[in-house]
Amino acid sequence: MTASDRSQVYPVEEDTLLLLDAALAEVRPGDRVLEVGTGSGHIAASLGGRAARVVALDLNPHAVQAARARGVEVLRSDLFAGVRGPFDLVLFNPPYLPTAPDERMDDWLEYALDGGPDGRRTIARFLADLGPVLAPRGRALLLVSSLTGLGEVARLANAAGLSGRTVLERRVEGETLLVLRLERGGAYD
Repeated sequence: MTASDRSQVYPVEEDTLLLLDAALAEVRPGDRVLEVGTGSGHIAASLGGRAARVVALDLNPHAVQAARARGVEVLRSDLFAGVRGPFDLVLFNPPYLPTAPDERMDDWLEYALDGGPDGRRTIARFLADLGPVLAPRGRALLLVSSLTGLGEVARLANAAGLSGRTVLERRVEGETLLVLRLERGGAYD
């Protein structure tokens, strides 16, 4: 992988490490884990040996190559397209930055960052499509930012039949990063 290819892959940042902390606390030995938007593959690789199986997805071909280089079982996919569950634990660090059309970078790294005008475009798709891949007693960990609007994300989760709560949060450079633990039923706390 060339330096140019690596520059197109979302690197390990504070949000990656926060989601990894939550995943390490949540994962169980028998879990079938799916990481959506794996980027460098750091989280999926870190969970290897802690779960029954870890599968990762990413739309970015450079990210798929980077994750494979770490030994991660990874498929190129737009969210859950072509993926069958059930998975006991689904992880996602989505593109959550509110991005105006004139701010778009028009490269592969943009897919890891551009959450649309309100930061929730990809989050809404993820929540709406999560049900079919989630095991009956499965859980999902979703990283969001205070810039994205937690109340709106909670409404989207509830509309998708998911309940949840915040399990970790960290203040980083003018925003608060939160990891939401979601499961079927109830309402978001």
